[in-house]
Amino acid sequence: MDAVETLKQHVIDPEICIRCNTCEDTCPIDAVTHDDTNYVVDATRCNHCMDCVAPCPTGAIDNWRMVPTARAYSLEDQFSWEVLPDEGDPESVDDTHVDGAAGLDSLVVAPEAFSATQTSIPESSQASASRRLNATLPPWSAAHPYTNLYGPKANEPFITATVTGNFRVTEAGTQYDTHHIVLDFGSRSFPVLEGQSIGILPPGLSAAGKPHHARQYSVASPRNGERPGYNNVSLTIKRVLEDHNGNPTHGVASNYMCDLQVGDAVQVVGPFGASFLMPNHPHSNIVMICTGTGSAPMRAMTEWRRRLAKSGKFDGGKLMLFFGARTPQELPYFGPLQNLPSEFIDAHFAFSRVEGHPKKYVQDVMREQAQHLAPLMQDADTYFYVCGLKAMEAGVLDAMSDICSLNDLNWDAVGADLQRQNRLHFETY
Repeated sequence: MDAVETLKQHVIDPEICIRCNTCEDTCPIDAVTHDDTNYVVDATRCNHCMDCVAPCPTGAIDNWRMVPTARAYSLEDQFSWEVLPDEGDPESVDDTHVDGAAGLDSLVVAPEAFSATQTSIPESSQASASRRLNATLPPWSAAHPYTNLYGPKANEPFITATVTGNFRVTEAGTQYDTHHIVLDFGSRSFPVLEGQSIGILPPGLSAAGKPHHARQYSVASPRNGERPGYNNVSLTIKRVLEDHNGNPTHGVASNYMCDLQVGDAVQVVGPFGASFLMPNHPHSNIVMICTGTGSAPMRAMTEWRRRLAKSGKFDGGKLMLFFGARTPQELPYFGPLQNLPSEFIDAHFAFSRVEGHPKKYVQDVMREQAQHLAPLMQDADTYFYVCGLKAMEAGVLDAMSDICSLNDLNWDAVGADLQRQNRLHFETY
């Protein structure tokens, strides 16, 4: 009997996908797309380069189905899914037409079967270079992270936390209403590290009549809690009232979170993230580059380092921060940051909308500090973390390239070292 041509199709699990856009951002050939319901993979474009697999915080991207090539799942099929089709679904594969008569089980191939040496489309711009340079492994000395302890595919679909604090961290009257929210997990175990994120499940139903999917937020507190020794975490959440193009919108999760009162219960999934983690070895340096609520993981790293230094448990290591916002009034944690001693953290601020002053962005301030950043870029003990809007990636990489030029360094070689040593981490949205 003639064999049917089969395809190992890359698919995304809609039950555990938290719609963080990481897969679409990292795909070098734009094979991943999304609508208001699901993230999906175009079988006609996907070349199995595997670039999207490691960065996915939940593992939703790491799913495959063997199907007859002529009957591959279309984008429309995938957009309609609420759960993945079973492996070997008779609607997808007719096992009576499989060469070798091994049946359906022979068609389920592990993703590792694809060669990791397959090449993808060459990257050219600095924006696409961030995909290539972004570390998918944590620093060698980072603590071991726990992930996906709660969620649709875990033993429990969520963990309930109680709100113990909700404080505005931008000045009242400014457009950017940003809150510092503390969630307590009581006696339930929920270990998180600096750089990890959690998912919030907003109550109610979407316009399609379905439960809202989880929204992802970086943790702003260190590993031993917002309050040391307590089983809690903090988040930095901006109330979303317009989209990136300035059009009015209503962020379902952000408005829900910003309006929470002390004592309210919140459903949480996660934790997520296994690469955007801070180094723990002595004398390690951390350079943090962020805008707006991208400050959350930077606050967590800074606070953990401060607690270690205060207790005498950390020896040396430089902290350097580049923090951007439109105005000082819209920059979260601006006041507390100013109170940290300069010998502990070398903080630099960039404001783009201060009346009477020229626009300044984080990349501009980085160039001003070129003489200090150049040796850190070459230092194997220095790790760079970039968090904020995706638009900042190209500017940061351009600045790093310029810093190399100003200091007679080869950016291609320096960038390759950063990538090889897992020292450059992006988390943008």
